[in-house]
Amino acid sequence: MRTTKTKFDLQAYLIQRQQAVNAALDKFLPPANTKPRTIHRAMRYSLFAGGKRMRPILCLAAAEACGGTIADAMPLACAIECIHTYSLIHDDLPALDNDDFRRGKPTSHKVFGEAIAILAGDALLTHAFEIAAQAKGWPRYPHKVIFAELAHAAGSKQLIAGQVADLEAEGRAISPRELRFIHERKTSALLCCAVRLGGMSANCTPAQLEALTRFGYNVGLAFQIIDDILDVTQPTEKLGKTSGKDAKARKATYPAILGLEKSSKLAEQLTNRALAALTPLGARAVPLATIAEYLLRRDK
Repeated sequence: MRTTKTKFDLQAYLIQRQQAVNAALDKFLPPANTKPRTIHRAMRYSLFAGGKRMRPILCLAAAEACGGTIADAMPLACAIECIHTYSLIHDDLPALDNDDFRRGKPTSHKVFGEAIAILAGDALLTHAFEIAAQAKGWPRYPHKVIFAELAHAAGSKQLIAGQVADLEAEGRAISPRELRFIHERKTSALLCCAVRLGGMSANCTPAQLEALTRFGYNVGLAFQIIDDILDVTQPTEKLGKTSGKDAKARKATYPAILGLEKSSKLAEQLTNRALAALTPLGARAVPLATIAEYLLRRDK
């Protein structure tokens, strides 16, 4: 396992960036009393339900790794978080994963009903592009490139493709290759998009963008494998969502197909690949590298 050698206060970094993202999201979203109040309350309920903001933080860290600023990257970081939260709201619906808890709180449809939950997810997805439009645009990455990046990651070939393949795999034996297809799209695609957008906000070079892409892809897969492991090994109280649901729903997961030990080793291999990808970015990539290691060890 490669480890970062530079001393870095990760917890202080995560807290600071989380607070900055939350403050920005609060400004970007309509106030809760905006008519119709129900939808804006529902949007804010799920968005501010206590998420760690890992995707937007990775976006900001990627911007810094390429010499950019948090201010320039923030609209894109917030857009990513809105898309991520929309996907969680819809994932939790009875027609999909049918979960009662998310981030330690009752899911949106349990609080507002299924209809409003669906619409809240729709609204967050749409609002993500309104937020992204407030980014300034860059010579290599004008707004049309930014919008295409977001739409592709959230669309029928990536995020939604993963959701569909995940549903269709329930209750049947699938190969490791099919499982990777699911996780590449359901999890890795949006996380990879986050770091790519961070680089774009710094007007990064093609070589820098390629390094971030390799990093994001591998970290995204490792992240989902650890999530699969935690669903087996951790209680609901620690997860913030119902534990053991993957096994009960006969979902395709890495522990179910490879076992816990092989899954853990694969997550470590992917994290090492992610760390190796950061080499061209030098010392400015220390936050990204430290976050990757943290994500791998979050079950310890």
